[in-house]
Amino acid sequence: MLSREQRRTLMEIAREAVTAAVSGHRPPRRAVDDPHLAEHCGAFVTLKTGERLRGCIGQFIADRPLWEVVQRMAVAAAVEDPRFFDERIRPDEVADLDIEISVLSPLERTRDPLSLELGRHGIYIRRGHRTGCFLPQVATETGWSKEEFLSHCCAGKAGLAPNDWRDPATEVYLFTAEIIEEDN
Repeated sequence: MLSREQRRTLMEIAREAVTAAVSGHRPPRRAVDDPHLAEHCGAFVTLKTGERLRGCIGQFIADRPLWEVVQRMAVAAAVEDPRFFDERIRPDEVADLDIEISVLSPLERTRDPLSLELGRHGIYIRRGHRTGCFLPQVATETGWSKEEFLSHCCAGKAGLAPNDWRDPATEVYLFTAEIIEEDN
């Protein structure tokens, strides 16, 4: 668990990065000396205006400290999410954006996809070169059953048949996330 101060620092980094990116600038340089924020772990940054998604990008395997992953994913969510190439976030929208950071646990492959706990586990599904994922909060937001959660990820995210999660050739991984919201 991250402390309140560590959460605040990550949120400041994300907001600064989004603000800079949508204005065509690089995020400000920072010196972060907190050892917990220097640990290597994956993260996603989600941007919303109200309930409307405006960007969500992340990475599971960290190649740099957490604070840098958050900064990079905030930039990517703001200006690189391909779902929003035709509807980019404008600088005047930044103040109205809600930013959510999901700090991820390592992926764990499961042989029993139905062992997942809705609202606690996220899923990453891979078959060949096709992949898809849902953060844990997606199950809560949608109200889907376990089967629906897995099927929507297969069909809507990975481009597979809805029931491919049942096939042993499809790899299903579970993970958890520590969710950071601006009011925390």
